[in-house]
Amino acid sequence: MVDLVSQHEACKIELDTAIQKVLAHGAFINGPEVKTFGQNLSDYLNVKQLVPCANGTDALQIALMALDLKPGDEVITTSFNYVAGAEAVALLGMIPVFAEVNTQSFNLDISSLEKHITSKTKAIIVVHLFGQACDMDEIMALADKHHLYVIEDNAQSLGTEVNYKGKWQKAGTIGHIGTTSFFPTKNLGCMGDGGAVFSNDEALMNKCKSISSHGQGQRYEFQRIGINSRLDTIQAAILDVKLKSLKDSLEKRKKGADKYFELLSGIKNIELPFTQSFSNHTYNQFVIKVLHNQRDSLKQYLSDHQIPSMIYYPKPLHLQPAYAYLNGKMGDFLVSEQLCEQVLALPIHPELSGEQILYITDRIKDFFHAR
Repeated sequence: MVDLVSQHEACKIELDTAIQKVLAHGAFINGPEVKTFGQNLSDYLNVKQLVPCANGTDALQIALMALDLKPGDEVITTSFNYVAGAEAVALLGMIPVFAEVNTQSFNLDISSLEKHITSKTKAIIVVHLFGQACDMDEIMALADKHHLYVIEDNAQSLGTEVNYKGKWQKAGTIGHIGTTSFFPTKNLGCMGDGGAVFSNDEALMNKCKSISSHGQGQRYEFQRIGINSRLDTIQAAILDVKLKSLKDSLEKRKKGADKYFELLSGIKNIELPFTQSFSNHTYNQFVIKVLHNQRDSLKQYLSDHQIPSMIYYPKPLHLQPAYAYLNGKMGDFLVSEQLCEQVLALPIHPELSGEQILYITDRIKDFFHAR
């Protein structure tokens, strides 16, 4: 799905130099590259502070802990989604409350969000899925009305821009706190795991910094309960190199997506990704909907022709065994359940060539023409 080898070959000299520099000075934890990368990414996002950490799931947990939420508090997130947000909520003794998504954008449905707000609701985890941002005007208005915290999970949409109150700004920077992941397949990925928490609230970010380092204030003075979650220096050095080419990488993803639109438009049995007016799309994933119960057959056909594809996601969270204690059942979220039967992610990455996209789309056309 993502050609990480070719991606790293494109900046091999810069990466090798950065890694060798870390090996030479030996500060593998909290080395100078961590601070440099944090500042550079903070500048890119136009936020006051950013705290790098070990992975995107830790970033969500740190954010929740920094907001001083308590066991039993309800936190709303989407059921059609990766597990990390709900997992972090549950690990802290809070109650994940699932909401529905929009059938076109796959993002949080505003009417469903409002329906699930109760007196116990304290926060919303807003997931900007597949590279497209949620409607932050509507979400922040609801959050303000009900005095709720907003955590933006920007793991799949780093670099995406969203129109908020008439101004375009980076997704993840509008709510009270934003998080992201540097998993290798993300828009900005390292050669291992990594994540970050960011905000314009300096007091909140000071708490995040403390929480990510065992709750420390001064060395060996523990002011609060924390965790051990650090981005190591080598990964920071790698990310700082790749950050310089992020704009170009996103443009190449968009170019690949445009080619898919050109070659797949008009096929009646699929629906192409939909971009809403208040967000651009950075295509961390290019997810189509395959109609009439043909998704699994198409996936197998592509596999038979050496074309990878993925299902994000095969089962909604409200039906996952880990969340059975919440008493979710089939029919609770019809859109999410239907999407899990329809969605198929096609290869999309900066190194994907026009010839490769032509081969993929020709095979998709062959599949439907044979039926």
